Formats: sequence, structure tokens, C-alpha cells
Amino acid sequence: MAHQPPPAPKTIWAYAYQIVPPQPEHRLHALKTLLEHEHTDAQLGARTWEGRFVLEQQVTHILVVSDSPELDVEANSRLETELRRLKAGFTMTAPLAVSDDPAVAEAAPASAEAAWSGTAR
Repeated sequence: MAHQPPPAPKTIWAYAYQIVPPQPEHRLHALKTLLEHEHTDAQLGARTWEGRFVLEQQVTHILVVSDSPELDVEANSRLETELRRLKAGFTMTAPLAVSDDPAVAEAAPASAEAAWSGTAR
């Protein structure tokens, strides 16, 4: 019996929301709860979606890791609704493939690159 190599790990995608001006931690509580809820929902659906805060002096980032380069998903919609409720200006980066295989990392679909407008929706 021939030994078959293990399946290649699935490609994950990373993108970020950039919130300017940076938000104090007390204003981010509802967003933190929302990020935790979206992560749990993704796990229950056997998907990958997780957001984390990166707080800096000039900007607050929300780094998102997902199993899809699509930006028009319900989790992002709910996140953007909450950002608008907070009246927080934000932009979004284009998704980038995260992979050990350089060929996969360079093969971001054109639709994902075109999806980023660089401004709040």
C-alpha cells in the first residue's frame, strides 16, 4: 500500500480594517463581543473567521483571518454596521493569501483585489 501525502492545508486569507482616529478601549467593547460571536459562529459552521484588535497610537486595526477572500460576508457586514454606529471612520485592506506555498499566496483572485474600495462602505 502506497503512502499518500497528507492533504495540503487550506489557504487562509488576512485583511484588516483600519479605524482612524484610533478608538479607546472602552468604545471597543461591543466590537470585541461581536468579533467573539462571529468567531464562534464560524467554528460552528466549520469555517474560519476571526478578528483581533491591534491598538496603535495613530490607528486601531482589526486584523481578520478567514477561509475566504470574499469581503461581502455577513460577519463583515455586521462589523461595518457596528463601526458606523460608533461613528468610527474606517478603511479596509484587500485580502492577502496566507500560505506556505508561494504559488498559492500569489494567486489572489481578481475579484478579491477589486473588492477593496479603500473607503468605508
